[in-house]
Amino acid sequence: MMPLRRTIFTPVAESPELLAAREALNRQVLLTERLRIKAVIATVAILTAVVTVIQLALPSIFIGISRGGFELGSTYVIFLPFLALELLALYLVTRRVNENKDVPIVRRYLSALIETSVPTAALYLHMNWMGANTALAFAAPLSYFVFIILSTLRLDFWLSTFTGLVAASQMFAMAMLYRPQGFADEPMPDSVFQFVRAIMLFVGGVLAGAVGMQLRRQFEASIAAAAARDRVTDLFGQHVSPQVVERLLATGAAPTTEMRQVAVMFVDIRNFTAATRIHTPRQVVERLDDAFAVLVDVLDRHSGIVNKFLGDGFLAVFGAPIEDPHAARCAVMAARDMIAQMSENNRGNDWPLRIGIGIHMGAVIAGNVGSPRRKEYTVIGDTVNFAARLEALNKTFGSQLLISSATRDAAADAAQDAECLGDVEVRGYEQPQAVWRLA
Repeated sequence: MMPLRRTIFTPVAESPELLAAREALNRQVLLTERLRIKAVIATVAILTAVVTVIQLALPSIFIGISRGGFELGSTYVIFLPFLALELLALYLVTRRVNENKDVPIVRRYLSALIETSVPTAALYLHMNWMGANTALAFAAPLSYFVFIILSTLRLDFWLSTFTGLVAASQMFAMAMLYRPQGFADEPMPDSVFQFVRAIMLFVGGVLAGAVGMQLRRQFEASIAAAAARDRVTDLFGQHVSPQVVERLLATGAAPTTEMRQVAVMFVDIRNFTAATRIHTPRQVVERLDDAFAVLVDVLDRHSGIVNKFLGDGFLAVFGAPIEDPHAARCAVMAARDMIAQMSENNRGNDWPLRIGIGIHMGAVIAGNVGSPRRKEYTVIGDTVNFAARLEALNKTFGSQLLISSATRDAAADAAQDAECLGDVEVRGYEQPQAVWRLA
């Protein structure tokens, strides 16, 4: 049986990447839960303050609505303990955020039950103050929707649905079963009307749950995309271009160990080591970073990737991990552009740099190499060795850009102006090799 094909999106069971993604999602859920609790606290606190101000400034308003039965103390009996519970919940969730631990599901449902019961308690007071029919047409039943809407931040379909169910059942039960004293002559609330209102509350909970689940899926997708991007970066190094990352993410295929036809480029900054003796370490690093920024930017534009930084130089690859039939052409054009850009960079710079480049086109073994804990994508083979030897020959010929015959043939018109330097003795090779000069 053939093994299943892995992709860069395929999580390994209990891998560090999978655990990190789970922790990131749990943290996001906790953060939204903390935001929801803050919104509940703010809503109830503002409502309590408004009721207090109105009662103190214009007591006739509540006296008229409640037929003289309004008691501010009763409001405090409901809201103040609830605010204390929510502040405790905020503290516990904040601690969970800091510890990166999820809130137990039982506590979530208990929280939903308590919060959704607050409008029921308010409805109970209103019914005692103004009668069942007036109270059911007043603000308390509408306040259920505040908690239903905020339940979307729980990012849990069933919790929001539970919130809607609690709101619907409690409101309908209060309407049909509770009869406040002092309103004996009041007609019974219309059961059909109240049932429809209850259904609307339940549907609101279901819709809030659907919205919450959609938000959760978006969070999951964002975290998965970030994890996939991190895996690409870990595999190919931070110097992989954004374009290559996007193409790898688009294809989704993880690089496998295989033979590839690629163009290998070695770049070296001439006499840089000797120049470091007369500059401070900070000057050395800053100049090297400045030069690499120019060179890597050119690589990005020509679809190349830096495979390895090698002190004052680097190894670049064209045609891997993403196959490119124009790899040699891209490599030659990138090399020409590098020389031009470095010449521009040297203008007005008191530390001018000269680069040497060698390019060879051929077969390599491309794949992930390293220990079980740390692997990186690399290319191995004679093509790599010969490209390095070509770059070193720049010192012999006083040139900046040397290519092999294979590169010249594959690059076609991009290398037609190459000057043949003849068959040259190359260290490590028994037979002389044809070398071509482009700069």
